[in-house]
Amino acid sequence: MKTFKILLTILVFNSSFLIAQDLKPEYQKFISKFILEVKNSDKEAIAKRIKFPFKREYPIPSVKDKADFVKRYNQIFDKVLIEKIAKSDPAKDWSEVGWRGIMLNQGDLWIDTDGRIISINHQSDEELKMKNSLIAAQKKNVNVSISNFKEPVAILETSKFRIRIDDLGNNNYRYVSWGIKNKMTDTPDLVIEKGVFVADGTGGNHHYEFKKGNFKYECHFTVLGEKNSAPAALLVYQSGKEILSQDAKIVSR
Repeated sequence: MKTFKILLTILVFNSSFLIAQDLKPEYQKFISKFILEVKNSDKEAIAKRIKFPFKREYPIPSVKDKADFVKRYNQIFDKVLIEKIAKSDPAKDWSEVGWRGIMLNQGDLWIDTDGRIISINHQSDEELKMKNSLIAAQKKNVNVSISNFKEPVAILETSKFRIRIDDLGNNNYRYVSWGIKNKMTDTPDLVIEKGVFVADGTGGNHHYEFKKGNFKYECHFTVLGEKNSAPAALLVYQSGKEILSQDAKIVSR
């Protein structure tokens, strides 16, 4: 079992930076109803609280719809999570964290003030097994020279480049890129290790920085942005001067 953090979910973040407040009586009311739904294994009622697709930790696929949720319910709501929810006290174990929503304990589960489930940050043994299996499969589908990663982070595509970011462990991130027409099984055009993660404020926006010589490559991810803003972007600097900026789509993450 473990608790994990999903970087691209709007309300998944480090709760140590947040100010939690006691839950208002009106919120305690629907939290109590949710607790009862979990105790009764009322999958239909719980499914109505979720906006699909519902994000799971990459590379585990998102929950597509209500039918998929019901099928995967026991995988997500395992005995450990159910017990945490069932034994929770709305007045003591749930707290309001400003505009971000309402959290159980230190963020095992988040619900917004309308009673919709925002994020479930608990990972069952079954999901962990699935995750490890999917990571193993990914390692077989990239060039052997870059198959030594711990966890995949994201795959991006700009108009010219295909970019892969992997976590090598110990907060060491790797940038790998190919021409857009190339496959990830091909020899990469560029590989940079020792990248770092940078949080851009508290809203979820963030980027990864990679340096090689006097060049710096930044992969930006937009969680909170303008209505038509791209979900990601690649910026390249040479000696501190921006020499390239391209919007990117997130192929997987």
